[in-house]
Amino acid sequence: MLRLREVDVFVAEGGHGSAMPLVMLHGFPTSSFDYHAIFDRLGQGRRVVTLDFPGFGFSDKPTSYGYSLFEQADVVELALVRLGVGRAHLFAHDMGTSITTELLARREAGLLHCGLESVVLMNGSVHIELAHLTPSQRLLLQPHLGPLLARLASRTLFRAQLRRILGPGANVADTELDDLFALVRHNDGHLRLPAIIEYVRERRRFARRWIGALERLDLPTLILWGLRDPVAVPAIAERLAAEIPDARLQTLDEIGHYPQLEAPTSVVEAVVAFHTAVEAGARGATCVS
Repeated sequence: MLRLREVDVFVAEGGHGSAMPLVMLHGFPTSSFDYHAIFDRLGQGRRVVTLDFPGFGFSDKPTSYGYSLFEQADVVELALVRLGVGRAHLFAHDMGTSITTELLARREAGLLHCGLESVVLMNGSVHIELAHLTPSQRLLLQPHLGPLLARLASRTLFRAQLRRILGPGANVADTELDDLFALVRHNDGHLRLPAIIEYVRERRRFARRWIGALERLDLPTLILWGLRDPVAVPAIAERLAAEIPDARLQTLDEIGHYPQLEAPTSVVEAVVAFHTAVEAGARGATCVS
């Protein structure tokens, strides 16, 4: 646990070696446990760091907290400074991709405390106008219905909701989904979901700031996308690949919203190959596979 601005933040570290460190940012409504199937494998030869954002997993879930994307980006920066990570590859999924866009906007302004070597964006609704929010997400955004739905959260409902956004035939065990849900419920985290999901409105409000940072990005970027995602649909990946200079697009057939759980080997192979190319000085042209 790191104490950052009066909030305890859970951090997981692993890996070893001289290669550039890797920082992984998770999505909504789960936690850094999303990366458990690939964490050790990506740590072969490099330090790997991930964390639970405030409101998620084992981190504090205070009632008096804004849960803004700006605050979550602050937490990333503070954690990396405390851990002595001066430069890293960045790998983000779902809500983590939106936090990444804020970090990139700060980098463009010369305000980011950690240097970045490359970026991997995976199945996130950065272009919120193209996203297909789930019924539960839309209800959580309603002032009166959101808190009611949050109080009614159950393991059975959570399983059903995640099954709908995984790819067909996804080999993700119910026990794995139960672990994800246990971390959502930990310290009444489910009751914070209506406050946390307000980040969706932020993506609309600050779209020009964040998309502009992507359009001017000068880092090697991989867009890694499960094509059967009904929320962060493939059109978002295509838009990102078109607007980020020299971005590479790699798609995963029959994979849904959680590629790191559904196809961990494919994700590891794609990310390792990308980092190897970046560290060898390669700047690949846009490709689709």
